[in-house]
Amino acid sequence: MEKKPFYITTPIYYPSDKLHIGHSYCTVATDTMARFKRMQGYDVMFLTGTDEHGQKIEDKAKEAGVTPQQFVDNIVLGEGGVLDLWKLMNISYDRYIRTTDDYHGQSVQKIFKDLYDRGAIYKSVYKGKYCTPCESFWTETQLVDGMCPDCGRPVIDAEEEAYFFKLSDYGDKLLKFYEDNPRFLEPKSRLNEMINNFIKPGLEDLCVSRTSFSWGVPVSFDEKHVVYVWVDALSNYITALGYGNDAYNDYAKFWPADVHFVGKEIVRFHIIIWPAMLMALDLPLPKRVYGHGWLLLEGGKMSKSKGNVVDPVVLCQRYGVDAIRYFLLREFPFGSDGVFSNEALINRINADLANDLGNLVSRTTAMIGKYFGGVLPAEREADPIDDELIGMVNGLKAAYEAQMEEYAFQSGLAEVMKVVSRSNKYIDETAPWVLGKDEAKKARLASVMYNLAEAIRVCGILLTPFMPDSAEKIRQQIGATPEQFTYEAARYGVLTDGFKVEKGETLFPRIDIAKELAELEAAEAAAKAAAEKAAKKEEKKAEKAPEGVATLITIDDFAKVELRVCQVKVCEPVPKADKLLRLELDDGEGTRQVVSGIHTWYEPQDLIGKKVVVVANLKPAKLRGVESQGMILAADAGENDVKVLFVDDSVPAGSKVR
Repeated sequence: MEKKPFYITTPIYYPSDKLHIGHSYCTVATDTMARFKRMQGYDVMFLTGTDEHGQKIEDKAKEAGVTPQQFVDNIVLGEGGVLDLWKLMNISYDRYIRTTDDYHGQSVQKIFKDLYDRGAIYKSVYKGKYCTPCESFWTETQLVDGMCPDCGRPVIDAEEEAYFFKLSDYGDKLLKFYEDNPRFLEPKSRLNEMINNFIKPGLEDLCVSRTSFSWGVPVSFDEKHVVYVWVDALSNYITALGYGNDAYNDYAKFWPADVHFVGKEIVRFHIIIWPAMLMALDLPLPKRVYGHGWLLLEGGKMSKSKGNVVDPVVLCQRYGVDAIRYFLLREFPFGSDGVFSNEALINRINADLANDLGNLVSRTTAMIGKYFGGVLPAEREADPIDDELIGMVNGLKAAYEAQMEEYAFQSGLAEVMKVVSRSNKYIDETAPWVLGKDEAKKARLASVMYNLAEAIRVCGILLTPFMPDSAEKIRQQIGATPEQFTYEAARYGVLTDGFKVEKGETLFPRIDIAKELAELEAAEAAAKAAAEKAAKKEEKKAEKAPEGVATLITIDDFAKVELRVCQVKVCEPVPKADKLLRLELDDGEGTRQVVSGIHTWYEPQDLIGKKVVVVANLKPAKLRGVESQGMILAADAGENDVKVLFVDDSVPAGSKVR
């Protein structure tokens, strides 16, 4: 029988050079739900990706001295980048989309043209306020104390020719849709906020193109315009399925999405702009949008600009990936904000994972090994004291499932931990160490051990979406076969005679909280001191430039950059990267490999034999898994045009540029 499809998405993230634990929060939740649905037997499509266009990307790339494509490639594909983090966090996405993917750009152009042809988009002049970090347009009335209502930072006056989407036509249609679909947005409080703050005051037409920068999807019929980044980004949910392109063919199967998981700060885009766009295109709307809360630190939302991010890589290295995944979804209700602290994390690991779950698995496997050599006898003796635990085990799946279907991860885990706690109490009630001293009570002891093994097995199955690696270790230690560790098998009485337990390593070692907090405090202080020292050093080196002029550097600063003439010997496209070329260069001392995002403007045959200028002492970086040992110099030659700086053929390869 064909599996029922289930389509779930995270928002596609702006490729920040420092992802924090808050980014992991949403993605871990989405991954957990995707794993749960797969466990139930659904054909799951779990989509995530990166939103790589816009003015802030272009600005940051200029600051870094690279092209925008090189900038995003390094952050997404480079060592320690987005894909590395999702691999570390055990994120089981089915498809990863980048808005710089060619197929996506082609689809966005078709969507924009379709909206224009339908009369939903028109050309005019934009005058208003714009927040560059959020890439959001605001009216005066929407500002808070003159600042962006989302991030609290200054906005700028913007005036330019632009295309507009007739968002003002959709207020009543959206209200009717919300009325007919009361569970479209959850938690419910977020819907009331959107209606009262945005729709009832009157929706204004949305500026959907820009001309003041070029890093984006060009409007196909007016190429001095690029598509507004949120129109570009929101379209990913259907372009990734093949809408408007032939890269994939999953649209009919998976659309409409079952749920978009998004942070509360971008709910507005997902329940106002996105549905209005789909209505204008006569396409189905997603079934649900869930606007989760933020992970906060004392002082507010985690933000790189505030310098208060928490590095998920460091946390995973210290405490293990599964412990972090568990904490993120056990500590806070998914729809609400939660305050992160190292102390809360360590206490949760100790209480739930070390003392309760890990201790239960360790004690049970140790006692089965001690009293029965790891294999329970077929002869067992039941007792009425068993009934409560067995009843809880048999009722666990239904209670857990009811919470999971509502995306109440914290409550779903709480149901599992109730059985874990009851199992530990059951050990104290039955006192296996006493039964083990009396040969006549071996059958009773075997029954107690079987009940505990079954409780552990069923709990382990239901913990699998949250802690996949630890759940597998539990399965192996308890002696269950893969077939006995499926969602269908999450009930009492599945383990058959002859199963063999094997006491393994401690799943979750207990942490000395005082010692750990002291070490963390020392490490954070050292990191802060190092950052301050580096900042002061940079301040001394740099001189403030006049307004509108690039930052001035000294001759000593410039002397650190090694520019060298190199001759292109080999040039070929990088597989699965439409904009990247791999070049082998003669740098006068040997062969050097460089990856450059210039395939849009040059074919390999255009470059072979040519002499170029290369930044030769740039730190190597990996782009699409290919190491680049430098950067080729090129110039912006106008909108969407780049020219490589070629050198006269009389200059020998290896010559330094002074």
